[in-house]
Amino acid sequence: MIGFVARRVLAVVPVLFVVAVIVFAILRAVPGDPAAVIAGDSATPEQVAALREKLGLEKPIVTQFVIWLGGVLRGDLGESYFFRKPVAELIAQRLEPTLALGLAALSIAVSVAVPLGVVAAFRQGTWIDRAVMGLSVAGFSMPVFVLGYLLVWIFSVQLEWLPVQGYARIADGVGPFLERLLLPAVTLALVYVALVARITRTSVLEVLNEDYVRTARAKGLRERDVLTRHALRNAAVPILTVVGIGLAVLIGGAVVTESVFAIPGLGRLTVEAVLSRDFPVIQALILLFATGYVFVNLAIDIGYAVLDPRIRY
Repeated sequence: MIGFVARRVLAVVPVLFVVAVIVFAILRAVPGDPAAVIAGDSATPEQVAALREKLGLEKPIVTQFVIWLGGVLRGDLGESYFFRKPVAELIAQRLEPTLALGLAALSIAVSVAVPLGVVAAFRQGTWIDRAVMGLSVAGFSMPVFVLGYLLVWIFSVQLEWLPVQGYARIADGVGPFLERLLLPAVTLALVYVALVARITRTSVLEVLNEDYVRTARAKGLRERDVLTRHALRNAAVPILTVVGIGLAVLIGGAVVTESVFAIPGLGRLTVEAVLSRDFPVIQALILLFATGYVFVNLAIDIGYAVLDPRIRY
């Protein structure tokens, strides 16, 4: 087990290095001059050139990459071109709303999707199965921003149950925090629910036809025990896989959701940084998202080994 985990941890290092290289290269290849955006339309070519030199954009791209990577390894993510603040400080200020939104959406999605998928598999071919799959298709097909505005119109404008926009930190009180987090978390979670529910149903259906499930039923075990102790546990590996893959859905959805609900998180910071061509902020955010994604998949790999010891070998 220790050797399996060590190999997976060591594999993370080259992945993150490749991500850093690709992100740095793509940003430099994208049209648009950060110095021109910062200087404004009224700036002269001399002023733009002076700003480029000040920002270090005149140096060869390899030199820029080495300087940036060396700073990242020391914990220095650079200084924002647009906000004129250290990138690490900007990320620290915006981290709580994104973490709260992501964890809430993940908790809602998994707690709703897995039982729905299990029930749909157990009731295969019934109206329950068709309803769950129909809702899954609808949820996965609807864009996040459309769903967000629809929920705002229903629960904020028409029913006036929840605030329209904004974010309240947990330090300001649990009530206001949950009140403003619920709607965006549900918006972000619904697409994820659709994905996880479909995979859960498929995985459990495959397991329900196995001999050991029929044996468990023949021994007189209750259907609840058959589903939870035998079927769901052995179907958990594909479900864990889609939970990890679905993290990309959450990251992409967070950018849109935070814009719709005016949440000052990392997703909204990403949009602002892209519009202002703020290379240090964009690089740091993409590297942060990639690192989180890689480590979540690392945790899922370890979960595979726990659920199915054969995977270790």
